[in-house]
Amino acid sequence: MSADHATPERAVTIFDIEERRPGSAIADKVWRARSEPVATFTSVASTHWEMVVTRHKGRTALIVRGPEVRATVMPVPQDTEFFGIEFRIGTRLADLPFSRIGGAVTLPQAGTRSFWLNGSAWELPTFANADIFLERLFRRGRVVRDPAVEKVLREGATALSSRSARRHVRHATGLTLGLIRQIDRAHQAVALLERGVPLLDVVDRAGYADQPHLTRSLKRFVGHTPGRIVRDHAAPRSTS
Repeated sequence: MSADHATPERAVTIFDIEERRPGSAIADKVWRARSEPVATFTSVASTHWEMVVTRHKGRTALIVRGPEVRATVMPVPQDTEFFGIEFRIGTRLADLPFSRIGGAVTLPQAGTRSFWLNGSAWELPTFANADIFLERLFRRGRVVRDPAVEKVLREGATALSSRSARRHVRHATGLTLGLIRQIDRAHQAVALLERGVPLLDVVDRAGYADQPHLTRSLKRFVGHTPGRIVRDHAAPRSTS
C-alpha cells in the first residue's frame, strides 16, 4: 500500500458534519458531528483557531485548538459528540496567546456544564446558543479582533508599513503572512479539484509553479496528493 493510501481520510469525507454561519463578527462557522467507527482521520492545516466541545460517556470538555500549520493524523474517540466554533482569522483569546496553545489546550471545568475562562465560570456553548455565547465573549473582551489584520488579508496592503503589517498578522493569528497564503492556496486547490477542474488548470488557477509544487503543498497542508483528493471526493462515504 502506498503512503498516500495509508494516510487516513480527511474529516469531510468521514463525518456527517452539520454547519452554519453564525451572526457574529468574530466567528465564521459553527458545526457539529458525531464520531464514526474509524480509528483515525487526517486533520488538515487551518489558519483559524476554534473551540471544540466534546461529550463522551457523560463527560464534557472544551478544547481550544489551532491554527494548524500542517496536516496531522488524529484519533477518533468512539461514541462522542462534537460541537465546534471556528473563529475568524484576525481574532484571538485575550488571555491565551497562540504561543501557549501549542496545538490544543483543554480549559478547566467549573462544573458539569461550565468551564473556567480568565477566572470566571462560563456556561458551555451549544450549537443552538452559539450566537449568544459569541456575543458575550466579544462584549466582555474575552475574544478580541485586530481590524488591521483583516484589512491586510483582504486587500494585501494598508497604510501600515510592511513590517507593522507582518507584526499585526503574526500577533493576531500566530502565523506569518506567507504561511497564511500558502494554506489558503492549498484549500483553494482542493476546492478546484473537488469541482472537477483539470489538474493543470488547478496548478494555474491556484498559482503554483508546476504540478510537483502543487503536490508537495497538498501533501504538507492537506495530507493527500491531488489524485487521492479527487478519488476520496468521488467515492461514497464509508463508515466501515
